[in-house]
Amino acid sequence: MKPEQESGTGTPDSEPVIDAVVDEADADAGLAEAEAAEPVEIDIEGLLSERDQFKDTALRLKADFENYRRRMSAQTSDEIDRATGRVVEGLLPVLDACEAAFAHGADQVEPVWSALIGALQKAGLEALDLQGKPFDPSMAEAVAHEPGSDPTFEGPVVVETLRTGYRWKGRVLRPAMVRTRG
Repeated sequence: MKPEQESGTGTPDSEPVIDAVVDEADADAGLAEAEAAEPVEIDIEGLLSERDQFKDTALRLKADFENYRRRMSAQTSDEIDRATGRVVEGLLPVLDACEAAFAHGADQVEPVWSALIGALQKAGLEALDLQGKPFDPSMAEAVAHEPGSDPTFEGPVVVETLRTGYRWKGRVLRPAMVRTRG
């Protein structure tokens, strides 16, 4: 026996079997191509619809992320403002001491007091000026009250500021202590 015949390849009988298998594979491929031609047109519409859904999802995610980024930026800014407000609030007793010393004639304190209040005002601190204005409980605490003599006036008026109140970037940091009339 020849070595070709021992392995089962190269025999004249095996060539028709191989040709039949190849022909059958070609026929299956042709059939598959014919079947695939029709669904491809249907799949294009399905793919376009699926693409549009993914595109909408991507746009929504992008918008959500932009909203998140803006929200985090605003939150971080607010947290920084609150933290610096707490630092400034800790300096208010120093301002009160300087103001009291200056009011009692210690003129040497005035340059330090002016420099400190000037630096804090540049950063956003505002002293509340309530003298002669209607009393607002969100901006001041009334610690003394005098009866009013004007019957036409509708509410109490601040007549004296006992302790200065401050606002930090639009938010009342410490309400003023005032005496009211009316």
